[in-house]
Amino acid sequence: MYGETLPNWFWAIYYLFLLTTFVSAIISITKKKRIYRSILAILFAVIIPVVSVINSVDRAENMNEFEHLVSQFQNGAIWSVFTIIGYLFLIVWWMTFNRRKAESLP
Repeated sequence: MYGETLPNWFWAIYYLFLLTTFVSAIISITKKKRIYRSILAILFAVIIPVVSVINSVDRAENMNEFEHLVSQFQNGAIWSVFTIIGYLFLIVWWMTFNRRKAESLP
C-alpha cells in the first residue's frame, strides 16, 4: 500500500457526496424531474470512483490521489479529463438541483 493518501475525513465527505448524489438522482427520477441529467449523475457517481481507483493504483509513492489526478490532467491523460468533467457535471447538477428546490419552497 502506498504511504501517502488523503485524510480519512476527506474520504468520508467524498463518499457521502457521491452517495447523496446517487440517492438524490434516484429520487429525481422517481418524481419524473430532470430524468436525463439525473441518469447522468448516477452514472458519473458510480463510474468516476471506479476510474479514479483503477488509474491511481500505479501513482508515485510521494503523491496522494489528488496530486496524481492533477499531474495526469496536466499530462493530458484521458481518464483524468473524464474524471474532472464528471466532477464538474456533478457540481453543476447539485447547483441546479438546489436552485430548483429553493424555487419550489413557499
